[in-house]
Amino acid sequence: MSSSSTQVVRARIGSLLPSRADLVAVRRDPRRDLLAGLTVAIVALPLALGFGVSSGLGAEAGLATAVVAGALAAFFGGSDVQVSGPTGAMTVVLVPIVAQYGPTAVLTVGLMAGVLLVVLAALRAGRYMQYVPASVIEGFTLGIAGVIGLQQVPNALGVPKPEGDQVLVVTWHAVEEFVKAPNWTAAGLVVGVVVLMLAGARWRPTVPFSIIAVIAATVIAQVAHLDAKPIGDLPAGLPAPSLSFLDLGSLGSLLAPAVAVAALAALESLMSAAAADAMTVGQRHDPDRELLGQGLANIAAPLFGGVPATGAIARTAVNVRTGAGSRLAAFTHAAVLAVIVFAAAPLVSKIPLAALAGVLLATAIRMVEVGSLKAMAKATRSDAATLVLTAAATLALDLVYAVIIGLVVAGALALRAVATQARLDQAPLDRDDHTAEEYALLAEHIVAYRIDGPLFFAAAHRFLLELTEVADVRVVILRMSRVSTMDATGALVLKDAVEKLNRRGILVLASGIRPGQRQVLDSVGALELLRHGGRDYATTPEAIRGARDHLETAGILPAVPAQQTRQAQAALSEEALQ
Repeated sequence: MSSSSTQVVRARIGSLLPSRADLVAVRRDPRRDLLAGLTVAIVALPLALGFGVSSGLGAEAGLATAVVAGALAAFFGGSDVQVSGPTGAMTVVLVPIVAQYGPTAVLTVGLMAGVLLVVLAALRAGRYMQYVPASVIEGFTLGIAGVIGLQQVPNALGVPKPEGDQVLVVTWHAVEEFVKAPNWTAAGLVVGVVVLMLAGARWRPTVPFSIIAVIAATVIAQVAHLDAKPIGDLPAGLPAPSLSFLDLGSLGSLLAPAVAVAALAALESLMSAAAADAMTVGQRHDPDRELLGQGLANIAAPLFGGVPATGAIARTAVNVRTGAGSRLAAFTHAAVLAVIVFAAAPLVSKIPLAALAGVLLATAIRMVEVGSLKAMAKATRSDAATLVLTAAATLALDLVYAVIIGLVVAGALALRAVATQARLDQAPLDRDDHTAEEYALLAEHIVAYRIDGPLFFAAAHRFLLELTEVADVRVVILRMSRVSTMDATGALVLKDAVEKLNRRGILVLASGIRPGQRQVLDSVGALELLRHGGRDYATTPEAIRGARDHLETAGILPAVPAQQTRQAQAALSEEALQ
């Protein structure tokens, strides 16, 4: 490798690693960051426990993820205020993996996904997040909120979780079990937690009502000896790092789930980082560094029994609103959770599962931004359709398929909208430059069309249909200076139209072909067809003069004196510039 290549590689690696600027930001206001981190940890504790339970690996897996992934993503990530850990969206993906491959497979999938994220960071793939439409993101978020809410139904009703990985089917069976043997204790705890969290958030948004609701539900369940199933025993501390879960023989079968987890981790983390930028002044995340941070976090978390992690938009929002200004806040959040794991595991183990279900139900409700959904639905029919289809696919299918469907639908509707902008308009000759008799002769034998907009595969065939329906004239002039873009399909259709008109004895002339379009036309042989006989002109006045010369040579039009021709050309040149 040459020295210049080595320098490029070093510079690229250096741009992905923490810099001196990060250290300067940490020293700016450490007290405020420490307080923000403590607040986020209080909010994150019940969420980490709940998402760990929902994933199928247990509350300890959620805590391990919040501690390990939260610390590494805070240090190596691309956002100063992003908070990472287990999330509802990731839980939605993990449930079917657990059902099909078993709990330990989730650890392998997480490690593989982390490696894929590091590769994406090296390939600078983070910048492509900007091409995801807002309608897809809103539909995705709405669908995730629905899935998270439905996943909590078994614990909320106090019934054993039915078998299966289809959330709608599982929810239905859970309701059937509840009808047979109602557990009003669990339902009451859930309602109390949800009401306290939602009402408290409206009354005092800065107060962490989630932890207050969980503590209250736990105390009530213990004092009143209610029949509420608790989380169960938790280990006092994180387990020693281990690769015992890794089965090299299963890597091939787990590649597809790993790709799905990596795609979701990248999507959700970059969305969360972008939302954090919007909530702050002067903060701009580095998408490639964020992918690296999430990749390293997901490589490390499984070693301690943790589930895959992503950037968490709810915890990030709390971090920003409580005054966080550097990575110290997110790192503090992970450290506080680590202390809780080591010091308060016996107390945490007594939290009722119904209380955690209530926290996640309230979280799902708060994820739905009614104002944003209304605005998106009113924007255009395409946005509304994309939003609804993405949300429905999220509920019925897995999240990656939902995003792919949303992107395909949004892309198809966008192409349709662009294609409708292409127009083929007849451009009449100027009456002022000709006598009535001469104008009548020209209009009888020459027709000029102005092509506006893109000429590509989505609009090309409509263009061919319109152009080949030209009336029985002798010359067609195609004014192409306003063609914004052209692909091979558009060039082939144009060539086909010229050949069809030529077979009818109609001469086709072109004017104003741009240099970039010449290459496309030349690649399919259309340019050579137009050049034959001098049919390719730089300007429309020159093309009209060529058309008249053709008609005069054919004896269809009488010859015009040279002085009159020059005056007409000057008028046409002035018209062409307008």
